[in-house]
Amino acid sequence: MTMAQFLVKAIVYLVMLCLSWYGMSAVNYERFIKKNHVGQAQLLYFLLVMSVAYLSGSFLLALIYRS
Repeated sequence: MTMAQFLVKAIVYLVMLCLSWYGMSAVNYERFIKKNHVGQAQLLYFLLVMSVAYLSGSFLLALIYRS
């Protein structure tokens, strides 16, 4: 992998992380949380954001490097 490819991947993943964080902030997930489980809910939120960012970034990179 060249340095240019690494930079493109890093930028795509960081942009998708910001976009997925922004998109997930629209979800009212508080009604699904049990009382006194705030730490677990924050961990789940973070893992969901990371998963969405990775999947969407991988999709975009597959489209970019397909050609």
